[in-house]
Amino acid sequence: MAGRDTPPGARKAPTEARNPRTADLDRLPVGELVQRILDEDAGVSEAVHAARPALELACLALVEALDSGGRWINVGAGTSGRIGAMDAAEIPPTFGLEPERVQALVAGGAPALLGAVEGAEDDAASAARELDKLELGPGDAVVALSASGRTPYALAALEHARRRGARAIAVTCAPDSPLAKAAEIAIVAVVGPEVIAGSTRMKGGLAQKMILHTLSTAVMVRLGRVQGNLMTGLRAVNSKLHDRGVRILCELAGVDADAAARALARAEGSVERALEELAPKR
Repeated sequence: MAGRDTPPGARKAPTEARNPRTADLDRLPVGELVQRILDEDAGVSEAVHAARPALELACLALVEALDSGGRWINVGAGTSGRIGAMDAAEIPPTFGLEPERVQALVAGGAPALLGAVEGAEDDAASAARELDKLELGPGDAVVALSASGRTPYALAALEHARRRGARAIAVTCAPDSPLAKAAEIAIVAVVGPEVIAGSTRMKGGLAQKMILHTLSTAVMVRLGRVQGNLMTGLRAVNSKLHDRGVRILCELAGVDADAAARALARAEGSVERALEELAPKR
């Protein structure tokens, strides 16, 4: 346990604690090993559910930013950064929003999406530089992700967002962390110690993925990119999405597959525009 005079940076983060339920991990037969991992993952959903009030506030803030012409920018390092980039990348094909409206910054840049870039997460100054390149302003929103809540890159991004008057939202697994304290809205999923101490790609990563896909889905629904539970903002950029777009048009416009496919082609893959064309025929 850290002493009273221990420097804050030297104190153990909750995400670094050892899990007593997995202390014998290296001695388990494979069946029990897999079961222990699954048992730990099973509690993540409950932790995310407990963060629902903050999720709701973040959803409203992001809807307001995007509806007013602003942008949503995910920022993180390592696993957190990759999760943020992955969720942002899904928005244009799934909901038809322009790519620049929901973006992601990852410590270390594009190379960090495929492998570790040593030291990148400690480069706090680069976070502010990258946000300045995007001309971050009061109409935008930054979502900073860090399981430990101590990653310098994520923390610097959040602090810079506040200086620029942008909405500042944190996603973390550490309730008393610097990131949670610096945020306007802190979404905190307390998942407890990892199966392997400090390996936040596991429960921490799962929690962040759940939080982001909940946020992005809820925000897009509130922005009118979904009818019922059908993704009417979809852009048919591949064969799978084309087939899905045709099915959506058949159901909502009451036309056959050939008519739906022709309308989708005329709309250049936009289900929303195809629906507008077919509306008088309903």
